[in-house]
Amino acid sequence: MMSKYLAVLLMGVLAGSVAAGVPERTASGHTVVSTHDPRLQVDVPGSATYIGGDRWIIKEYADDVELHAFADLRMGNQVERLYWLQFEAYLPSHPEFHHSYDSKRHVTLGGMDFLVDTWVKSTATEDEPDSDTAHLKALLGAKGYRLPASMMSVRFVHLMDDGRKELMFIYSEDLAPRGLTAADLAPGGKDHGQWPTLESALIARGMGSLRFR
Repeated sequence: MMSKYLAVLLMGVLAGSVAAGVPERTASGHTVVSTHDPRLQVDVPGSATYIGGDRWIIKEYADDVELHAFADLRMGNQVERLYWLQFEAYLPSHPEFHHSYDSKRHVTLGGMDFLVDTWVKSTATEDEPDSDTAHLKALLGAKGYRLPASMMSVRFVHLMDDGRKELMFIYSEDLAPRGLTAADLAPGGKDHGQWPTLESALIARGMGSLRFR
């Protein structure tokens, strides 16, 4: 059993190593290579541009987060499709923390089980400074890239180590080419009836947009 002192000391060491924001995984071309948790390579479409990678600790949750983002871009540097890959692991200092999700839907990708959920959302949101969305927007902003006003997204989450670690992939698309906004598709929105069909196709495109090996 790790002593409380040792756990706190280890958290400090890990936090210091993450502070520089240097990802452990590597991205080359359209592939992200992970040597652990899990060990694999992930390929995204050849049309995608690598936006960048980031690594930090969400201090409130003692959560070590590593993010890699790719996007298909339109003229004017606006994101059309987003491919967001993320690795997370709770630090040993908080053995009581576990990732949990409400979704009951599952798919298999690369021989691994993933939970699935979806949403439509405006991108004009205020995000917590430590949040993954805030870090994603910072990566995009640093390259001069812009998110569209409304996007529909599907998230795939693979849990490991009794929920202590996770591999997450989010695939998002701009709604503007369909003449829709997040408000249109929200419950009570004028086009909410279209959502079941759009959602099913979105999940299929998300599943087909990456390859594990």
